Amino acid sequence: MNFSIEQLLAFVTVYDQLSFSKAAVKLNKHRTTIGQVIGNLEDQLAVTLFERIGRSVEPTEDGHLLYHYAKQTLEQARVFDKVALSLSYGGLESVTIASPTIIPPLALATVREQLLRDFPSMRVNFVVLDKSEIKRAIENGDVHFGLVNIHESRGIHSFDSTFLGHIELVPFVKKDSEILSMSYEDAMSALKSERQFILKSLVDEGLKDKVTFSANHEEVESVALIIKMIKMGFGWAWLPRVTELSDSAKGSLAPISSGAGLRQGFKFPVALWCQHSKQITTIKKSILIALHDYIDKQIEVLANNS
Repeated sequence: MNFSIEQLLAFVTVYDQLSFSKAAVKLNKHRTTIGQVIGNLEDQLAVTLFERIGRSVEPTEDGHLLYHYAKQTLEQARVFDKVALSLSYGGLESVTIASPTIIPPLALATVREQLLRDFPSMRVNFVVLDKSEIKRAIENGDVHFGLVNIHESRGIHSFDSTFLGHIELVPFVKKDSEILSMSYEDAMSALKSERQFILKSLVDEGLKDKVTFSANHEEVESVALIIKMIKMGFGWAWLPRVTELSDSAKGSLAPISSGAGLRQGFKFPVALWCQHSKQITTIKKSILIALHDYIDKQIEVLANNS
């Protein structure tokens, strides 16, 4: 069936805006032009996509069904365009990698070590962003790679997305905390009554409701500051399971494991996002090698410590 990218773009934009006029403004076209494009598409498909209601429109049942496929087709067209464009360029002199603060620093350091071996002259910049910021930054080219929490991620995008695994969060308390020796019920009761520090990036990622146990909770942007305050006995926090292996926490903090009251931690999936581009394909391979190596080593060490 012969329909154009222009027609699909007009259809998706009218659907999103629920207005021919607003869609015309967004696409920098005349309203009449948009109306004609949609009319021609409906004729070609032999399907009514919109019910015209005064100055606004409402998608028909068929319109709702076709919207998802039209948007996917547009995203794939964008991927084609980006890949084709990338073929005419050489390698990159620098890359920027974005991640939220919940990503363990050792994971990022492992990535930098691998890139130093594979691309010794390439500059590597690391920035802290939340998922929505990473998405926008990859779209506009400010960021090349993003480590992203994909918990409940349903958005349609044109990124290359590689699933990496799960980060497990468990409650951490001071090493000599009485909670470590409590029963499950008593440990839960204690956590709910004591001060809880919540990493702000978890709030930004929409996970606050899942990790908030105590009514007495405070948001903190820095993992290092949370660790410091737990050491001083000010409260407790959900932190990545691997935190117990870090130099800053070792010997001072302890996770509440199944043997000390908690049956299991909270896990969320993480993926590596990047654009479809020839220049970054080999760089992506190096990053994945580093991250998989980091994950394997942490699993081994945690298994030996348990």
